[in-house]
Amino acid sequence: MVGKTPKIVGGSGEVDAFLRKLAITPAPALAGRGRLIFALDATLSRQPTWDRACHIQADMFREAEAVGGLDIKLVFFRGYRECKASPWYAASQPLTRAMTSIACQGGYTQIERVLKRAVKEAREGKVNALVYVGDSCEEEIDAVCAVAGELGLAGVPAFMFQEGGDPYAESVFREVARLSGGAWCGFDLGSAGQLRDLLGAVAIFAAGGRKALADHGARKGGHALRLARLLLGA
Repeated sequence: MVGKTPKIVGGSGEVDAFLRKLAITPAPALAGRGRLIFALDATLSRQPTWDRACHIQADMFREAEAVGGLDIKLVFFRGYRECKASPWYAASQPLTRAMTSIACQGGYTQIERVLKRAVKEAREGKVNALVYVGDSCEEEIDAVCAVAGELGLAGVPAFMFQEGGDPYAESVFREVARLSGGAWCGFDLGSAGQLRDLLGAVAIFAAGGRKALADHGARKGGHALRLARLLLGA
């Protein structure tokens, strides 16, 4: 594993780059409710921010309900090769209960398995986007990126949110985002509000496409408004 190098992440330049990438991502084919896979690293290093993630996903549901609704499947890994997927949830309460019952455990990352699960889900039915939140990667970049390419071919953009400043993880996350047609963005412990806004933007995108996201930005302001301006060329 490559050692972590502290740095400031989630700055305005990174956010703008993420928003530009989201703005040009092909809009999902919408027929009924959107479907989003919410994937999380539940290894021990993520314990300090796990509770925060539980609250943020509820906000994702609320944002998406206004534009047609969103079904979310939780995928997480921890411990010794434990990688699990929930059913599809149509409301925040059962997903919150599922997340709060999970205790982070030490172990290696399993990003490749997460992406393989997303490919499998996309082959079985519609998946509009994958959101991944993690802080490290202990896997070979080529193996992970091979599956990311499959995800791109399946039409599922991966939006990779990186906590902290691990340079190897950043290189992997960026490549996964590029190969799948998604986007990468960094965040830190002080940018929970920013992360919430960006995840909400992805949820709106998955549920209603770019127009819904532009309308949302006009109402909400902040990062959502910055994204809307990029969408409208303002």
